[in-house]
Amino acid sequence: MSVTYLSTVTMSDHLLVAAIDFGTTYSGYAFSTIANFKLDPLKIHANQAWNAGGRQLLSLKTPTCLLLNEKKELVSFGFEAENDYAELVLDEKHHDHYYFTRFKMRLYQAKDLSEEMRLEDVTGKSLMAIDVFGQSIKALKDHLLKLLDTEGTGVKPHEIKWVLTVPAIWPDSAKQFMRKGAEKAGIDDKKLFIALEPEAASIHCQYLPTEKLKGAAEGFSMTETGQKYMVIDLGGGTADITVHEKLDGGHLKELCHASGGDCGGTSVDNAFIQMMVKILGAPLINLLKQEDPSAYLDLLREFETVKRKIESTTSGKVNFTIPCATINTLCEKHQNESLSSMIEASPFANQITLRGDKLRVDADVMKNLFQKTINSIINLVKDILRKPTAHDVPLLLLVGGFAECPLIQAAMKKEFSNKRIIIPEESGLSVMKGAVLFGHKPDYIASRVMRFSYGTDLSQPFNHELHTLSRKKSVNGEERCVNVFGMIIEKDKSVPVGHKVRQGYITMRPNQDHMPIKIYASHKKDPTYVDEEGCHLIGKAGIDIPCPSEEERSVEVEYIFGNTEISMTAKEKLTGFTCEATFKLI
Repeated sequence: MSVTYLSTVTMSDHLLVAAIDFGTTYSGYAFSTIANFKLDPLKIHANQAWNAGGRQLLSLKTPTCLLLNEKKELVSFGFEAENDYAELVLDEKHHDHYYFTRFKMRLYQAKDLSEEMRLEDVTGKSLMAIDVFGQSIKALKDHLLKLLDTEGTGVKPHEIKWVLTVPAIWPDSAKQFMRKGAEKAGIDDKKLFIALEPEAASIHCQYLPTEKLKGAAEGFSMTETGQKYMVIDLGGGTADITVHEKLDGGHLKELCHASGGDCGGTSVDNAFIQMMVKILGAPLINLLKQEDPSAYLDLLREFETVKRKIESTTSGKVNFTIPCATINTLCEKHQNESLSSMIEASPFANQITLRGDKLRVDADVMKNLFQKTINSIINLVKDILRKPTAHDVPLLLLVGGFAECPLIQAAMKKEFSNKRIIIPEESGLSVMKGAVLFGHKPDYIASRVMRFSYGTDLSQPFNHELHTLSRKKSVNGEERCVNVFGMIIEKDKSVPVGHKVRQGYITMRPNQDHMPIKIYASHKKDPTYVDEEGCHLIGKAGIDIPCPSEEERSVEVEYIFGNTEISMTAKEKLTGFTCEATFKLI
């Protein structure tokens, strides 16, 4: 992949910015024209027509679910995919179809991410992950283009600048994977920006008036120079956290590198499913998924609706409707017991009862489903506040769909009573709308903090005082130390957008026409070797040497940091000729 993208490039040939917020649980898109941005930056359009079907769960986003036919062609995406697949199962026509849901986190969890990675659908059939992501992004892109056409905007596809959101805590390879997925979806690589989710939300909140910031006192302003705040982006899959300071000139400076973990809203869903497993058993839950996915979806949708209403003051019983007839039939068929008797025999016999088609659950049991996730989020925030650059941050900004959870808000206010907690209006849309604003003004973030130390694999003259004896090798009669970490840039360094680090390399043999470079990342600030703990190979760079010759050739490489993605350029020192450079992380 030729490295030609930089998030600081200004594109003058677009009329509209469109952002795709590709989430773990829900996805959506938003857009605005250049003219609207200049007149009213917050005049951002989002699709209003996502429909949840039977339960009428209103949302400006749609579930991240993909349904493909036997030819691996798109059937539907989102709520439609959920409902279409449920119908296929009921009609026994689903066996040749592929149904994927909540698959985004696989990119975060994958240790060796590559374009060859495969994803299994709900039945265990696998497809190339890049195709699954590509088809999903394409479904959102095409839906947006159709809406633009329906509204008669007159904007052509080539006049759109695209922005795709990713968690800031994702590795570089996952960001490049998403870029590749967008290319598969037909988005021009040169018109695509990658936006980091907490940054996008932070930018959106910079534009919001005080009355739309819940928790802000009268006269408060997030745009005041010197204002510091922590952005806590709580999505479906991850908690993604960064710290910003407002600078003169309207820009933001990152004070701590992004950090977080897999403690988003889906972890609460998982806790709910585990509660149901303790009542019904894992085999029966799997049968419900396979034999009547429509009922299983209704169960999850109902829990999604109920979990948004649980508050710290909620007491007594919490009622929610379940597909009682379906579950009871499965219980009697496979366990020779009724649903009510299985509940009575479970660890929750004194806390959960069945009344008609409703489960009546003790409020404390429901609250307990959130506790592990809430504790994880609080511990992440505490860890960041211990850092010297963040200990005096007075403001915590909660954004993302999961930030709307009253239990989360109450726990944060209690734990961090000495901080001001602010939740923007419609916090679940902050990332999506902020990504549009980022597309209009990509240099809003002036500097970022390096999450890792980056370096290359070097061989150095052996130094008995510095190097480990076991690493000594004889190379052409000279004692060398191999696998030395050659530092390019160190962890926790604050760098401006587009920061360039120059390093020189020379050819190793006559007529060498290609120079391979291995790129490593380390959690340590000053690693010694590329194969030590905490250091891993993130990818390979390659430089094509123009006009190879017998003589030794010298190449100057510029590594570019501070943008949402790392990149590189190269040129031959003697002639100044630009070399074709590739930066392959997947």
